[in-house]
Amino acid sequence: MPMTFDDFDTAPVFAISVVAQLTGMHPQTLRQYDRVGLVTPQRTSGGGRRYSARDVERLREIQHLSGAGVGLTGVKRILDLESLADQLQARVRQLEADLETAHRALTQLQQRTTPGSDVVLRDSAAVVVWRRPPRSSL
Repeated sequence: MPMTFDDFDTAPVFAISVVAQLTGMHPQTLRQYDRVGLVTPQRTSGGGRRYSARDVERLREIQHLSGAGVGLTGVKRILDLESLADQLQARVRQLEADLETAHRALTQLQQRTTPGSDVVLRDSAAVVVWRRPPRSSL
């Protein structure tokens, strides 16, 4: 399958020597970061490390945090928490979209039912029976 433009961020294209030049880090430092799990470059069939643009960006963030006096354990924790926060934010956005979809469906259903009719909403987790209240005769 051909690569798309979005794949370039994660494509393993940079050798360790190139990444060392791009980041100003020593190759041994990059190997250490790999060993402790701060960055995980992909491997060639011969075992060489290949870094993506996203890896280089992460290394720059590690460099920034280290320069601010944060130890490697702290850097790893910060990056892990940032990743978790990103995942949680994406989940919240998905849940908000699902809630909006359900709200629209319920509103449409309410508009199509007659007063006093039972409506059963089925979901994979629950069944809710809702009795539409009769319309006020005011």
